[in-house]
Amino acid sequence: MGKNKLARWTELKSFDHVIEPSFEESFRQDHPLKGRWHSDWFENNHPIVLELGCGKGEYTVGLAAVYPGKNFIGIDIKGARMWRGAKDSHQRKLPNASFLRTRIEFTESFFAPGEIDEIWLTFPDPQPKRRREKKRLPAPFFLNLYRSYLKNDGIIHLKTDNRELYDYTLSLVHANNLEIITSVTDLYAEMPGDPMLSIRTHYEELFLKQGVPITYLSFRLPDAKEIISHIG
Repeated sequence: MGKNKLARWTELKSFDHVIEPSFEESFRQDHPLKGRWHSDWFENNHPIVLELGCGKGEYTVGLAAVYPGKNFIGIDIKGARMWRGAKDSHQRKLPNASFLRTRIEFTESFFAPGEIDEIWLTFPDPQPKRRREKKRLPAPFFLNLYRSYLKNDGIIHLKTDNRELYDYTLSLVHANNLEIITSVTDLYAEMPGDPMLSIRTHYEELFLKQGVPITYLSFRLPDAKEIISHIG
């Protein structure tokens, strides 16, 4: 293991806005903060927004800077990557940005029904093979997981360079009669200058330099509606 990675893990543990629970604290049992993020962690009643699979956390930090009236939590299992966003938010003194190191499959252990207002999926792994469909973050398995803690008609945001993942998610949205808020296939051509959507991750910058259009889809997810696959 590289010295840089070890140093980052060590520094990550020193940040008071980062939570790194043990496996036992999150596997099939409720974490002490579940249902108490407003009162015990952020100490306000502002909406809570998750970035799932946050990577380096550029979007979590960027959104926290633009929207001080909301709370943001970046979630990822890879601490060495998360260190970048945790360090940036610490240096910028952003009280509304936090990070949680855990598997997305375990998130129900951390958040109570209706506790989360919005979810961002920023450039998730498209998992292109059909047999990997269940691993896609906007797949029915995960959307039904999100329903367990997203408020009724809470918003899902998907920002991706992968047109196939965008089309797949859009077809799921149509098949389940979900309300679409925004759907664009070339974000910077169709919605230039939007402060929420103009935040760019490291990988997004690479895609744009290659001329790859960025897609964006946002839709509402009812908490009482089970999401089914559109594939027979």
